[in-house]
Amino acid sequence: MQRLKTHVPIGVLVLLLALPGAAQARTNVRVSIADQNQAMFDAPAYRALHLKTTRYFIRWDAIRSPADLARADAYVRRARAAHVRVLMHISTNDFTPKRAHLPSVAEYRRSVGALVRRYRPLGVREWGAWNEVNHKTQPTWKSPKRAAQYFKTMRALCRGCTIVALDILDQAGATRYIQRFYRALGSSRRFARIVGIHNYSDTNRATHRGRGTRSIILAVRTFNRRTQFWMTETGGVVNFGRSFPCNEQRAAKSVSRMFGLARSYRRYIKRLYVYNWTGSDCNGFDTGLTKANGQLRPAYYTLRKYLRSFRR
Repeated sequence: MQRLKTHVPIGVLVLLLALPGAAQARTNVRVSIADQNQAMFDAPAYRALHLKTTRYFIRWDAIRSPADLARADAYVRRARAAHVRVLMHISTNDFTPKRAHLPSVAEYRRSVGALVRRYRPLGVREWGAWNEVNHKTQPTWKSPKRAAQYFKTMRALCRGCTIVALDILDQAGATRYIQRFYRALGSSRRFARIVGIHNYSDTNRATHRGRGTRSIILAVRTFNRRTQFWMTETGGVVNFGRSFPCNEQRAAKSVSRMFGLARSYRRYIKRLYVYNWTGSDCNGFDTGLTKANGQLRPAYYTLRKYLRSFRR
């Protein structure tokens, strides 16, 4: 049989050769912005990003607080109207360091169960068992066994839901906390398929070179190699104490480093929740992509640039 000769125009050939490289350039990590204020969804600059997920943390006993419920209701309903899925993370009811009450498993089941029953019908099917378990503002800071019990309880409360089993800050002692958490899980560790990382230190300190993120991933994979990781809270710090005096340009550089970390560990990290949208004008802890009046900060434009090569 005579071989057919095919002539491919040079322009088409160049395009075909370029496709694999273009595909590799896209990072398969979904980007979200977390906030506690429903007004974010109405901001034109937010809508222009076309994001599909967000994160909201709620006090574990909010079912007894009409004000907290009203805020959460408004956030969830507004997110749903904007076609944005909410990851709802259970958290402390008192951020005073080392002072918060550690709920019993029965208290957790009763109060958090009521929250699940309230928000699951509104589309909330992604939950975090407990926020930032190893930080001293959380009652779980020295109770990895109780954190493990909360995860088991959440699985029973929200069957079929996607659950962040462990949510941990990249601080000293994180590896030890992870080890104790997984040992407390026992045979249930195989169900702990998603772990959240708060890597503010790696994101905002260039000298860390991703050590905290890397050590958390390695420690978790020792117990469950199928785990995927979500950077559930991270961002460029504009202002925080003496270590981070108010500086918007520094925060923008940190956001760039944040995306670099997500790209470096893209084999394991599948989501990135940037905290947060609305800043506090350098009053206290401030990681806002905007000022309190809605004016965009440099970090917003850095985020928008990187979004071109990440999932939404």
